[in-house]
Parts: sequence; structure tokens; C-alpha cells
Amino acid sequence: MRVAGLTRLAPIRRQVKRAERGANVTNIRGLQIRRLEPSDAALFRDIRLEGLQRNPEAFGSTFEKESALPLSWFEAVLGRTAIFGAFMEETLGGVAAYAAQEGTKQAHRATLWGMYVRDTARNLGLGKKLVAAVLDHARGRVEMVQLTVVSENEGARRLYSAAGFVEYGYEKRGLKHDGRYYDHVLMVKFLDED
Repeated sequence: MRVAGLTRLAPIRRQVKRAERGANVTNIRGLQIRRLEPSDAALFRDIRLEGLQRNPEAFGSTFEKESALPLSWFEAVLGRTAIFGAFMEETLGGVAAYAAQEGTKQAHRATLWGMYVRDTARNLGLGKKLVAAVLDHARGRVEMVQLTVVSENEGARRLYSAAGFVEYGYEKRGLKHDGRYYDHVLMVKFLDED
């Protein structure tokens, strides 16, 4: 018997249940990784604000600052920045961004930033696919990709290590939020070592 009003994410939920039983779900039906466009601004704004609100320690910006910005600001960001989204069916489940360094002497470097996967989309391999999309975009453009991750975020550190990033530094008190300090681990992937 089918229940009326079953959401369109039901097939994905079934895949999650298989994952809990140990099945391989890295190829999720309906999963699409693509670069976000200015027309995706409302979706990007929603997931960005969710990330800033749920995990404020993971971002340099704040929910208060970005929630006050107009939708046109998010459209402009998507127009000038390579931000990749993981769509399950038509729901944006995660994002990751790429930013090349400016200046002749730093043009060989880029940063992976703004990584966030919604709670409902975690443990499905989306993070891995988003990191891969950023690295694929970086190849041929830069020689290395750097990132910063909160030291306590073991899951993210494992994800980045599995993608070939290595830790090269530690920044004590990298961020301060609500009176608490968060240390940063600095990581890098040299693309010419692939």
C-alpha cells in the first residue's frame, strides 16, 4: 500500500536505507553535480544560510550578515564564482566553491571553500563528489588547492584526506564564535602529484 503525498525523495531515502545495510550508494539515481548559475541564486541562498546557521564554526561569514543581503548579491556571487551543487532529483543537497588566488605570484593557487552538505543528504557520497568537481575544475587552471577545516570536524578531515589533501599547518584560534575559539587545520592538494 502506498501512502499519498510520498515525497519525490523517496527513492533516495531507500538508497540511504540500503547504505545503512552496507550497500554501495555512490551512484545515486537522480544525482547531478553541476556548476551553479545566477538563476540558482534562491537555492544557493537557502543552503548557504542553512550552513551558516547550523554550523557557524565552519564558516568565516555569519548568518546575520548574509541573511540581510538581497538575492541579487547571491546572483552576482554565482556569476563570478565557480560554485558547484549536488542535486538529488531537483533538491540542492550540498555545495562547494572554488576561488583562484589573484596576483601573478599567487595565480598557481586556489581555495576550496564554502563546503556544506545538508543533514538529509549526508553519508551518500555527495561531499566526495563535490570535492571531486572542484578538483576537476581546478586542474589545468592551478597547481594546488588549499582549504581550511575546523580541527574538531573529523568527518570533513577524513573526506579531504581521502581526496588527497594533506595537512600542512595548524592555526590556533582561527575563528571565534559566541565566545569560543575554533582551531583550523590547513590542508593542501598538489594537482601535479596526481
